[in-house]
Amino acid sequence: MIEEAAARRFDADALGKAVDEAVAARVGEILAIEGIGMFLEAQAHRKLGIASSSEQGWLEEMVERLGFTRFFAGNIISGAAIPRGKPHPDVYLQAAERLGVKPAECLVIEDHPIGVAAGAAAGMTVISLLAARHIRDGHEEKVRAAGAHHVARSYREVAEILERLERDVMASV
Repeated sequence: MIEEAAARRFDADALGKAVDEAVAARVGEILAIEGIGMFLEAQAHRKLGIASSSEQGWLEEMVERLGFTRFFAGNIISGAAIPRGKPHPDVYLQAAERLGVKPAECLVIEDHPIGVAAGAAAGMTVISLLAARHIRDGHEEKVRAAGAHHVARSYREVAEILERLERDVMASV
């Protein structure tokens, strides 16, 4: 996709190495999004997982550094080793399988349009969270076009959407 968008060829290994080095150099600067700790505490009764395109070791290191390891016990899935990465649904489907949950019963919280498309393709409900520092004007339109079912600007809004979804499910039973 990068080659197509840039209209030029890249050495995938060199590009991957450059990205890994850039991320490693800034790992100490990465901060948790405001409200995630309280959100995770409130959702700790659920089966929680991480399905990311990032490398497994980096994911585990970040989760540990941020103090969230106990919420994801063994349920951190890296798409880096999966043949078809996002926007294909494979990493999300593998996460659902690991959690023992049907894809239709999963909720994806995602900030990138490619991840939103992957979650939607997996048949999951997708909330696009637009709370990170990298979010710019026009991002909401991109995630909606990619298939986001809901958009939130904070973890408080994610919790409100989740409560509303649960009420709707209970009302239909």
